[in-house]
Amino acid sequence: MQNIEKLLSIMATLRDGEKGCDWDKHQTFKSIVPHTLEEAYEVADAIEQNDWSQVKDELGDLLFQVIFYAQLGKEAGHFDFSDIVDNLNAKLVRRHPHVFATQQSLSRDELEAQWTAIKKTEKHDKAKQFGDDVPLNLPALSRAQKIQKRAANLGFDWPSYHGALDKVKEEVEEVIDAMDADPHSEHSGEELGDLLFATVNTARHGGFDAEQLLRQASRKFVDRFQHVEVELAKEGKSLDNANLEEMDNAWERVKKYQKSI
Repeated sequence: MQNIEKLLSIMATLRDGEKGCDWDKHQTFKSIVPHTLEEAYEVADAIEQNDWSQVKDELGDLLFQVIFYAQLGKEAGHFDFSDIVDNLNAKLVRRHPHVFATQQSLSRDELEAQWTAIKKTEKHDKAKQFGDDVPLNLPALSRAQKIQKRAANLGFDWPSYHGALDKVKEEVEEVIDAMDADPHSEHSGEELGDLLFATVNTARHGGFDAEQLLRQASRKFVDRFQHVEVELAKEGKSLDNANLEEMDNAWERVKKYQKSI
């Protein structure tokens, strides 16, 4: 624990009124939230790239965020790092009675039901209505998936992915109708939102995380487009002066090559 104590000491020094860092001294709970979110995404990105040296580094940056909040909480008299750890220890034991109490093996469905029941008892006095316990500032895809999971836990769900996928098909038709009428209308936007929501639900039924899937798809697009840029350069072209047909032809060549390896 000496390295944790050293880290806490470093954080306290950074916040020291006289010898601390001017930037750190002026931060608040709210001001460092964007940095916390950014660090979390950088951890996810490093993991998805299997860059374990970077994962270690990014996890350290994420831990620093927790240490920062702990220092702010201590200064305000709300809590300190020890309180955070004590609370976490108690929560982990409480939410895993099959490990720390009864020592029994449960199926995935049984574990999910147990977890949901325990969390419900913990938050019975916090959430007044459905969805109140899902943070509004979550990324939209993640929030949609959590909302859908909450509904599923209440029994409001398709029995399999087939129903979810049929809903996607239905929403596609509604998007087509709306955009054929007016692609820029509020109604078109609403139908596109419904399509996104239905797609997230289908991902959930497949056991996927929608946020992660879209990050991976975006990364794949960037990688492929960078190869398109290389292909165009071979022909003396660039992304700035190539026309759509030239870019599309290069795209198809890259796509065909990547699928063959």
